[in-house]
Amino acid sequence: MADFDDEFRRHLRSLIVWRRDVRCFRTDPLPHGMLEELVALSCLAPSVGLSEPWRFVRVNAESRRAGVRAEFERANSEALAGYSGDQARLYAQLKLAGLDRAPVHLAVFVDPGTDKGKGLGRRTMPETLEYSVVGAIVTLWLAARAQGVGLGWVSILEASRVNAILDVPEHWSLIAYLCLGYPEEETQTPELERAGWETRSGATLPLVER
Repeated sequence: MADFDDEFRRHLRSLIVWRRDVRCFRTDPLPHGMLEELVALSCLAPSVGLSEPWRFVRVNAESRRAGVRAEFERANSEALAGYSGDQARLYAQLKLAGLDRAPVHLAVFVDPGTDKGKGLGRRTMPETLEYSVVGAIVTLWLAARAQGVGLGWVSILEASRVNAILDVPEHWSLIAYLCLGYPEEETQTPELERAGWETRSGATLPLVER
């Protein structure tokens, strides 16, 4: 059994505290092989029935990146129209994507048609396939932070349009479009909290017992 001592646990807590959703990136590239190492670590995440349903696509082509950027602009304008007054003004000022400067774009999909795992655990809760992919993304997020790399999750996109832009199998479903790179600044405070959009509840939420 591995010996995880108090010092390790302090470092682990610090890693979790310093994990942030990054939107402002430096443009310098990641070291050779680092992305592959991070993805390999993310694949150690748990998955229902050992199905490993995650599928990773690194988006390098400028034409495809431009297509995703245009889709973000379309979806963001639509989202802005759903707000009014002060909320609309604040929303318009938020930086909600790092698509322009992040050196790495990574799309993560779930493959619902995978035979791996032989369907174990999915008959009653088929959504656990998607949960498994989210677990892999969180593992990637923490592994990246441990290397000083920031990650931003771009959710203001329509999944089916991203599938078409990236020309992936139709049955794959987009879980996350990620930007990775070195952050311009380091902070423990969520950017949306600093911008005045929302405050974090965190550990102040009550633990419900039944």
